[in-house]
Amino acid sequence: MSSPPSSSSLEPHRVVVLAVAPVIGYDLTIPPQVLGEAHDADGRPLYDVAVVTLDGRPVEATRGYAIAPSADLEALARAQTVIVPGTQVAGPRRNATIDDDLRAALASVPADARWVSICTGAFVLAAAGILDGHRATTHWKYAEDFRRLYPDIAVDEDVLFTDDGRVLTSAGLSAGIDLCLHLVRSDHGTAVANAVARHMVVPPWRDGGQAQFIERHVPRRADETTSDVRAWAQAHLDRPLDVATLARQASMSVRTFTRRFREETGQSPGAWVTQQRVRHAQHLLEATDLTVDDVATRAGMRTAASLRQHLHASLGVSPSAYRRTFRGATTESPRT
Repeated sequence: MSSPPSSSSLEPHRVVVLAVAPVIGYDLTIPPQVLGEAHDADGRPLYDVAVVTLDGRPVEATRGYAIAPSADLEALARAQTVIVPGTQVAGPRRNATIDDDLRAALASVPADARWVSICTGAFVLAAAGILDGHRATTHWKYAEDFRRLYPDIAVDEDVLFTDDGRVLTSAGLSAGIDLCLHLVRSDHGTAVANAVARHMVVPPWRDGGQAQFIERHVPRRADETTSDVRAWAQAHLDRPLDVATLARQASMSVRTFTRRFREETGQSPGAWVTQQRVRHAQHLLEATDLTVDDVATRAGMRTAASLRQHLHASLGVSPSAYRRTFRGATTESPRT
């Protein structure tokens, strides 16, 4: 789980989006829209998002328009998170080089800042050495170019986003929404992230390990998909949900159900169910005073030990530590 640089709880987290021409306009608009919709219980913004360009002038986008910056380049020196959206800039994209002005701009960022790229913005971070030693992703179409230019960086084009703590990367275009929602969820919990997703009318969560690109030539009929079964499973997480049970609910053979489930989600049924249970447990830890045993039961993990194991595997924390992170020390009691 990503770790945002520390800041006062009374001040919005300072995010700077560095637009490098020619920028992918869609990518550039994602962070201000997603992070800008995140508010605390009193309606105060949780992020202060600024857009900057290298020369302070509107930046050319790839689709025939320009986008004006909202702050001076000096904002990078105060940034707590820096996001580089997709770009067709020649140096990082073509020959693994980086211009002096871009390198200097990146060098002005505080040492403890969090780095994020969307789509081909990963090429800029790679050219600057920021991705050295980290796992990364980018748009599947350009993964081979990335691998050729930056052979020492482990690139995985089969995921929506990667999270290496203070260095995060996303795949192309809409995967940037998934990554920004992941940032909100990591920083402020599922309730805030879900509220943002509802406002934007997008799914609140697509796991980072989900496949980027699932080719389906002919749309399936509604009765041939697994979507209804997934909705049913999410409403019955406290029940046994083995593959045979899910396949029976879908009126399919286990083999057919498993194949279609993976085609539609990029995951096996078992991995998907575990993910949903962990997510539901996170919500219960954030929003209720239930004991860890009760949370485990309602999330379908049966025992507190199983919940601890799954939460630690997914997030690297215990249930009590997770609850303290998102509800504060005042919620700590023998029941947690």
